[in-house]
Amino acid sequence: MEKTQKQGKFFLNTLKGSLIALCVSLIGILIFAFLLRFLPIADGAISPINQVIKGLSILLGCFIGLKKSKEMGLVSGLIVGLFYTIISFVVFSILDGHFEFSKTLLNDILFGGIMGAICGVIAVNLRRK
Repeated sequence: MEKTQKQGKFFLNTLKGSLIALCVSLIGILIFAFLLRFLPIADGAISPINQVIKGLSILLGCFIGLKKSKEMGLVSGLIVGLFYTIISFVVFSILDGHFEFSKTLLNDILFGGIMGAICGVIAVNLRRK
């Protein structure tokens, strides 16, 4: 396969994984918001549950987006996690009505990158067997 064709496929796979992760996250947040309306969930539990939703979104995005990849799981997953975090920040900021750059955003970017790298390695290596 040509190098440019490989690079294009790499970019499309990572973008696909990021967008899938965003869709999963949007659905998860909607379900969680619905549950918050009817269940007494402590305020301290909201942030950890949001992190779990983000982590599961990245995991599914890596598994689905990188399903045809046989190599570079660490880099692919890292990029999926970073793209997802940046895209979700923009989308949720638009939905919220304002952009707020804070320490939390930096933590989310770090979490997304690390989680993506781990999930990318797992997704690519599980496909090999």
